[in-house]
Amino acid sequence: MAKTIEYAKVFQKELDRQIVERSTSGWMEENASQVIYSGGSEIKLPKIALMGLGDYDRDSGYKGGTVNYSYETMTLSQDRGRRFRIDALDVDETGFGLAAANVASEFQRTQVIPEIDSYRYSTLAKAANITKTYTPDKSTVLSALVGQISAVREVTGGEGELIIAIARSVYDMMLLSSEVSHSVDNGSFTQGDMEFSVKTINGAVIIPVPSARMKTEYTFDSENGYSAAESAKQINWIICPRSAPIAISKTDNVKIITPEQNQFADAWDIDYRKYHDLFIPDNKKSAIAVCTAS
Repeated sequence: MAKTIEYAKVFQKELDRQIVERSTSGWMEENASQVIYSGGSEIKLPKIALMGLGDYDRDSGYKGGTVNYSYETMTLSQDRGRRFRIDALDVDETGFGLAAANVASEFQRTQVIPEIDSYRYSTLAKAANITKTYTPDKSTVLSALVGQISAVREVTGGEGELIIAIARSVYDMMLLSSEVSHSVDNGSFTQGDMEFSVKTINGAVIIPVPSARMKTEYTFDSENGYSAAESAKQINWIICPRSAPIAISKTDNVKIITPEQNQFADAWDIDYRKYHDLFIPDNKKSAIAVCTAS
């Protein structure tokens, strides 16, 4: 029992780290550093309310001000899970740890990470205040992208790092543009404990995303994964300040049931449960741009 509990703790920590480092949207979780999570589907987001400036008086000095620092309780809307069963004849206790780690890691890589990415980008697209409809073309794609970067910079005043999440098909088209050598530079990008080489344009980091994860709407099935909704549009790119989206994903209480404890099969059962969501503060939405295909 002690060993299975230890397995569960290690799995939980490593699975959360894998989401941050291996998903294309992992950078969004950096904004959740002040979020309080104590298990389950609820989190607490900090809220700060400050008074504006007042006149300075030479006799009485500074005007008094108050700081209202509180936490707002939010519910993570995505509550997803799956049970995996490994027959006792396939692995003994010695080999269980490696087998379970391989199963969980592969499940996250092929199923969980694509779903979380898709949910985040579709949610971010819905929140965008700057919108554009455009059919990508090699001769105009760079100009269209730069135009929306400028629109976002107008809102932000040129402050803060911008992220461009761009559909892989559009990204590849952009690299074939005759203008790209004059406009696109090389840079580095840190996500979790990983550092990546990336392309930048006008100081904004470009992150290519599989096109299937860049749709405006998805259906998240109660039984088997997710799929793009029939009414979904293809997203060409999303541009936003790095500080805008607040993403949370938590692997909650990985449960491991040994063959001896299992009342339903002579097998190891691994219960996997993932809570996640994306929050965008209202005052950040004006600086988010989305471009969808015609």
